[in-house]
Amino acid sequence: MILMTYSYGKVAVGVLFVSLALLVLIIAYRKLLAYLGKGNPVREDYCVLYSLEQPIASGEIEIYFTTEQPKHVFIELLNSDLSVHSIIKEGDFGIGGHIVRLNTISLSNGEYFFCLRTDNQKTMKKMVVKNG
Repeated sequence: MILMTYSYGKVAVGVLFVSLALLVLIIAYRKLLAYLGKGNPVREDYCVLYSLEQPIASGEIEIYFTTEQPKHVFIELLNSDLSVHSIIKEGDFGIGGHIVRLNTISLSNGEYFFCLRTDNQKTMKKMVVKNG
């Protein structure tokens, strides 16, 4: 039988060595992420368009978006093939959250997209219209 003796000093040095190695790896990983993320777009330059609260749209719906800078915004309704059905609203919007209302009563049942477009972005969300 082989008896292995460990001294507390050797164990402590081993734990410290492993901890130091992990710390160096974490720091190197964070530096790599910072280096790779330098070309990312500035978040404040873009609007955020939110999905509808209900999965099925009927009647009057509220389209909600936020912006961190004043922007000229187009809110458009697109058909299922992504062609423009109509412009819901166009105008200058200030900083903050905004609600644009759309009455879906005149739309045929089916899939549509609502789209937010500015000079530097275009984003859209899907909705299913089911009236009556």
